[in-house]
Amino acid sequence: MRVVLGETAADRPATAPATLALFYLVLAASWGASFLFMRQATLEFGPLPTAAVRVTVATLFLLPLMLARGQWPALRRHWRPVLLCGLLNSGIPFALFSFALLHISTGLSSILNATVPLFGALVAWAWLGQRPGASRVAGLVIGFIGVALLAWDKVGLRGGAMSLAAVWAVLACLAATLSYAVAASFTQRYLRGLPPLMTATGSQIGAALGLAVPALLAWPAEAPGGLAWASVTALGVLCTGIAYVLYFRLIEQLGAARALTVTFTVPVFAVVYG
Repeated sequence: MRVVLGETAADRPATAPATLALFYLVLAASWGASFLFMRQATLEFGPLPTAAVRVTVATLFLLPLMLARGQWPALRRHWRPVLLCGLLNSGIPFALFSFALLHISTGLSSILNATVPLFGALVAWAWLGQRPGASRVAGLVIGFIGVALLAWDKVGLRGGAMSLAAVWAVLACLAATLSYAVAASFTQRYLRGLPPLMTATGSQIGAALGLAVPALLAWPAEAPGGLAWASVTALGVLCTGIAYVLYFRLIEQLGAARALTVTFTVPVFAVVYG
C-alpha cells in the first residue's frame, strides 16, 4: 500500500472506499494500542510529560516529511487554526487520558473513548448544522452500547465500587472525548482541503508548544526507564504521527462525524492488547 502524504485536496482524487476502509482499520488498531503505551509511559513519566513527549516525538517524525513535500508555506499561511487544532485534538486529550490511565484500566478508558462519535454528532449538529437523522442517532447509541457490553467484563471493575480517583479519571476521559469532538468539527470548518500531512504536523507542533512548560514543571525527578521511552516513542510515531495523517484524510473524505466513528472499533483492539 502506498499512502500519499502530501498533495493538496484539489490535486488529489477521491480515495477509493476500500482504501478508506483500510485507513479506518489501521487507525483503529494504532489508537487501540495507544492506551497500553500511554499506561506504560505514564507510570514513569507522569501525565503531562507523557503527553508532551508523545507530541514532540510525533513532530520530529512528521516535520522532515512535511518539509520534503514543500508544505512549509502552507503551514505559515494557516498556522493559527492548525496550532489551535493541535491543542484541542492532541495536547488536552492526551494529557487527560494519561492522567486517567493512572486510576482506571485501559479497557474502561477505551470504552469511554467510544463516546467520541456521540459527542461528535452533537457538536457537528450545534456548530456545523449537520443534524443527524433518527436512524443515525439510534446507530450511534446502539454502537456505543454494543462496544460497552462486549468489553465491560474486561475493564477490571467487577465486584467493586469506583474510588474517587477513578471517578475523576472517568470525568477526565469524557472531557478528552469532548475535546476530540470539538477538534473534529473545528478541522472540518477551518482546515478542510488542506494537506493532511501539513495539518497533522502543524497540530503536533501546536500541542508540543502548549504542553512544553507544564511538562517541564512536572518532569519526574527519577529518569524514566527504557520501557517508558520505548512506549512513548511508539505513541509518537505510530499512534500519533502516522495515525493523524490517516485521521485527517478520513475527515476530509468522510466528514467529522463519520470519521469519529472509528473510535467504536478502538476498544476491541485496546482490550485485546491489554
